[in-house]
Amino acid sequence: MENTLLHNFLLLLPLLLLPLYFFITLFQGRNVQNKPNFPPGPPELPIIGNLHQLTAKQPYQTLSQLSKIYGPVMRLKYGRVPTVVISSVEAAEQVMKTLDLEFCNRIQFAGRRRLSYNYVDIALTPHGEYWREIRKICALELLSAKRVQSFKAVRAEEVDVLIKSILSSSSNNNPVNVYEKLTSFAHQTICRVAFGSTDGQSKNIFDNGRLTQVLDEVAFLTSLSASDFFPKLSWIIDRITGIHRRTETCFRYLDMFLQQVLDEHDNPQALKLEHEDIIDVLLKLRKAHTSTFRLTNNHIKAVVLNVYLGGVDIAAGVMTWVMAELAKNPKAKKKVQEEIRSYMGSKEKVEESDLDNFHYLKMVVKETLRLHPTLPLLTRESIKHSKIDGYDIYPKTWVLINTWALARNPKYWKNPEEFLPERFKNSSFALGENQNFEYKPFGGGRRICPGLNMGSVLTELVLANILYTFDWELPEGLNTEDLNMEGLSGTRYPLELLPIKHVVSKYD
Repeated sequence: MENTLLHNFLLLLPLLLLPLYFFITLFQGRNVQNKPNFPPGPPELPIIGNLHQLTAKQPYQTLSQLSKIYGPVMRLKYGRVPTVVISSVEAAEQVMKTLDLEFCNRIQFAGRRRLSYNYVDIALTPHGEYWREIRKICALELLSAKRVQSFKAVRAEEVDVLIKSILSSSSNNNPVNVYEKLTSFAHQTICRVAFGSTDGQSKNIFDNGRLTQVLDEVAFLTSLSASDFFPKLSWIIDRITGIHRRTETCFRYLDMFLQQVLDEHDNPQALKLEHEDIIDVLLKLRKAHTSTFRLTNNHIKAVVLNVYLGGVDIAAGVMTWVMAELAKNPKAKKKVQEEIRSYMGSKEKVEESDLDNFHYLKMVVKETLRLHPTLPLLTRESIKHSKIDGYDIYPKTWVLINTWALARNPKYWKNPEEFLPERFKNSSFALGENQNFEYKPFGGGRRICPGLNMGSVLTELVLANILYTFDWELPEGLNTEDLNMEGLSGTRYPLELLPIKHVVSKYD
């Protein structure tokens, strides 16, 4: 009988276990279904994650090499922050177009909180009602085509100052520091556009080389720091490293300067200029109460500081890289100078109305920005859960679009490492918004650089004039092979060239 019972039990066992099997299978299926499908990426170290792979001066180059191993959508972890790196046109299009709303926040780096008055500037303010309003103000009031045109006389006057400064510095046939000259020009010009005249007590705060010191300090303080990777410990990290003290010192200095400028503009007895500067426009909007939010002094300071610092650094950087590439590529330099000089004839100087005739110059600028984009890594932060190439991207994930890698990918560009301005002849590639996601030197989508129009005019006008007025040569003993185009990070390239005055110019 025991054998019969055992036999019957063994026969019934599969039926008894069948529900349990289905339950386990269903549970496992749900686990598989709910398990995130993260992008592939390199192994992480305890605590620091992949921070050890950010030690290079050019992290975009390191990330490009890693992406060749782990794929165009790659996951890393910087400290406690999940990060996804985008290195393909298809994935970049998803971030900047298809899912632009899900990725329209910029990463709010800790070092920029104080210097952006708690992220109320143009660049870093989070997506929302305030961002839409301030973006509209920039597009319609501050950086519109009409407003850019209103500063035409300012640009022309400052170009004259630049040419005379170069002539003075090169009187003994000595080379000049191109980056310093162009930074000084950009400072003078953007300062007048943003603040008005560069004369007056408050403007003299930047005299005696103080400008360079402040810009260098701001550039350092607003770059990535340890507190960005460990946000919950930022308060103690910044104090141990001294970043907090340096930030406060820099902020107080800039805030004092900006407050003095605002007070001067608010003074009814102050001399009014012929054109409105950006502070004039913002103060007028504040008095008119036309915005959906109350425009305060801090909003005005944040926006103006954004325009000033971004304008100076980007404009000087782009122009310096163009001159560096032309110095390294004499045939292209000769071709662009011949284009300008054949059109100009015996005219004294290049004016803005002449710029549309310099097609090769525009190609040179585009090619330079392909090789040296102003934003080699476009930064975004995901707002909500979404998918890129089928991979799960969760909220608060950093998304880095490697525009440097996209612009040098042989899949999209022929001979990508060569300087070939002719590749842009009759092309659809534009500096601003376009459908070519392999070429985004100023960003794209909702977060594209709003000062593009002003920067383009300024850059082309200066380059056309200094290439028309001078023949630029390398200092004695230096060859084109000696120019290291990749050895330094960012746009601060200490380029020295010898300017030789051209025989036909207004300065003869």
